[in-house]
Amino acid sequence: DRFCGSFKLYAPDGSPIPHAQCWMALALRDNAEYDGHEIVIERPDGSRCTVLAHANPFCNQRGEVIGAMNVLIDISERKRIEDALREADRNKSDFLAMLAHELRNPLAPIRNGLQVMRLAGNDIDTITQVRGTMERQLVHMVRLIDDLLDVSRIANGKIELRKEYFDITCALYDALETCRPLTEAAGHELRIESPAKPVMVHADRTRLAQVFGNLLGNSVKYTAQGGHIRVSVERHGTDAVVSIRDDGIGIATEMLPKIFDMFAQADRSFEKSSSGLGIGLSLVRGLIEMHGGTVEAYSKGAGKGAEFVVRLSVAAPLPDMGPLAAGSGSEAKGFSSKYRILVVDDNKDSAISLAIMLKIMGHELCTVHDGVEAVDAARTFRPDVILLDIGLPRLNGYEACRRIREQPWGARMVLIALTGWGHEEDKARSKEAGFNFHMVKPVDPDALEKLLSGLLLAPI
Repeated sequence: DRFCGSFKLYAPDGSPIPHAQCWMALALRDNAEYDGHEIVIERPDGSRCTVLAHANPFCNQRGEVIGAMNVLIDISERKRIEDALREADRNKSDFLAMLAHELRNPLAPIRNGLQVMRLAGNDIDTITQVRGTMERQLVHMVRLIDDLLDVSRIANGKIELRKEYFDITCALYDALETCRPLTEAAGHELRIESPAKPVMVHADRTRLAQVFGNLLGNSVKYTAQGGHIRVSVERHGTDAVVSIRDDGIGIATEMLPKIFDMFAQADRSFEKSSSGLGIGLSLVRGLIEMHGGTVEAYSKGAGKGAEFVVRLSVAAPLPDMGPLAAGSGSEAKGFSSKYRILVVDDNKDSAISLAIMLKIMGHELCTVHDGVEAVDAARTFRPDVILLDIGLPRLNGYEACRRIREQPWGARMVLIALTGWGHEEDKARSKEAGFNFHMVKPVDPDALEKLLSGLLLAPI
């Protein structure tokens, strides 16, 4: 008791240790060494530390115990790191289970839709309805995968912002347009408040639309059918402030400090099919911080709704900026030219389905399934455009592109890389190999149509 004084001792499981049973008392009583006992010590001020306790008795010449040497090694930081690692491991396991769940969700209606189309015969109304469902689910899957890739790119510093001057309301309306089918399906009342004057920012419009889309999607997920979502844009001094508020399930107080952490979710119950991957808000924070801004979450607790507030610096006024339109300034033209197109993909289903789509559009098609065949087909078929996969057997897409470019007949062909790799270094490698364009699978048909319609080639 003289040694322990007013300190309280606990075992790792939290049970109290009487002073008479502490390591020092046992060493003195039993004339035995007690090494490496993990003990929690509570100081008089209530603070705690975890230590490894060592007590070694020492004796006089007659063998009588006259004292003990006590050594305490503070392992509090090590325990904190171990606990964090265990939590990260649990989060990873939960995330992988949720990822499988979230990917199976859209796969189920896509598979069902294929069966319905097979059985529907000439029932055009049914086929049209099912096709719309399949398209929506495919878009959902692509967004999930894009978010995963973007989180990785932000963590590794591989996202490059393409900044421009625009009214921040434009990026918000881009996001609203994307999320509109979700809000309508949920029967939410969506109210938007924007200022009369533009609030100009210097930012990446596509990435900001992604941020607002994720925040809006979050509100839609966690707001009951027929709920309310309020979106506002304001200027506070030198800040552009966007607020997205809902009257949904809210955020528990203990979750608020970590709501933007990777894999954090306000509700992890498997009964909620819309619980998501827990990466959307982490992605939001990463993108906003890249812009030099902040994002904060507010909630009065579970069942009391939530609000997310994004702050970015207002852009300094520029002379001769000229009018800034909300749109891109140009619309994609429809197909006015038909081309000879070579499709190269070792996934035969992918190659054939893409070829059928392009053939329906009026192009002349040839398909092959490896790099050597691609070079041979380019020599004999002499296409205007080659849609060339990168991961090919016998000869990869980069080398096939180089060999085609080495030939006089291949110099003016338009080569488009089709690949699942979309990092900036992948695009740079495609360009170095001789590709004109780089498209990431699954290719958006509208994007491909827009690209082909803008080519300056002599049609067949």
